[in-house]
Amino acid sequence: MSGIKNIQPLGFPWQTQDPFLFCAYHRDEYPAGTDQMEIAPTHLQGRAIGQDFMLKDGWRMYHGKRIPGFPYHPHRGFETITINKEGVVDHSDSLGAAGRFMGGDVQWMTAGRGIQHSEMFPMLHEDKGNPLEIFQIWLNLPKVSKMVAPHFKMLWKETIPVIKHTDTSQRTTTIDVIAGRIDTTVATATTPDSWAADPAHAVGVFTVHMEANAMWILPKTDADATRSIFFYKGNSIEIAGTTIAVNQLIEAEAGEDITILNGDEDAYFLILEGKPIQEPVAKHGPFVMNTEAEIREAMRDYGATQFGGWPWEKTEVVHAKDKGRFALHSDGTEEIKP
Repeated sequence: MSGIKNIQPLGFPWQTQDPFLFCAYHRDEYPAGTDQMEIAPTHLQGRAIGQDFMLKDGWRMYHGKRIPGFPYHPHRGFETITINKEGVVDHSDSLGAAGRFMGGDVQWMTAGRGIQHSEMFPMLHEDKGNPLEIFQIWLNLPKVSKMVAPHFKMLWKETIPVIKHTDTSQRTTTIDVIAGRIDTTVATATTPDSWAADPAHAVGVFTVHMEANAMWILPKTDADATRSIFFYKGNSIEIAGTTIAVNQLIEAEAGEDITILNGDEDAYFLILEGKPIQEPVAKHGPFVMNTEAEIREAMRDYGATQFGGWPWEKTEVVHAKDKGRFALHSDGTEEIKP
């Protein structure tokens, strides 16, 4: 299997390689909402409200009680990358920052020394369903950056480079270059303290859509990088003569070109790659440090400061229904998108 190091089924969450810590894929076919952007109470019967991860009727509430999503919770020592493919995500945090982002947008947040944030999925539509499709990826921070100031950046869909590759059979592969580079196409800059901010670390985050029977070559990168190809939707593909079914994780050689021949259905991938940080990792829930002593310190700090507290009236914060895509930063600057 030239170019392939390992193939294994996708689990939940998806298994990642250093410098990545975690990856979850969420596809939820939410119903029409109420005038308060909530799930109607009749739809909530039979669910473990507050801890609803069972895919019932095609969707989950996660930790939400009336609105699906993840009410305020702390992080320290790493970054979250939230890729929105469809639906609405409302962000709020302990610094007073807020935002709403939709299909095609990406939020990149450095937790650094500590932040609380909320990610809720408002049911904007009352007359039709509210489907949601997102990825959340955790990217580690090296020791030197674990206690930097928290920060978030929006990568709006208008700024994310998109490659459309047409093969010799005139079939198209579309690649969103969220981080890193593909050939001469370079992604928008990440947050300043990210491991991905230095091109020498060869961090790449790409989403890929291949038409049926298309062929595309994922170009080689730094041979010292790790490379994970998450094949999450489609039928089958072929790499180096090996047929691979959908819902598989392919760990591939980063220093080789990887030729992907798609089967007879459209195929979708998330690709994560990058040079490992190669430092000890100590994890406890939402905290990722280098030692157990630092984890205990994080827990003490959170108990004492709540990482700035929670300045919002509600735990399930959603923004006004008629509010469009926006980002309000902790320094008061605001970005508004159409």
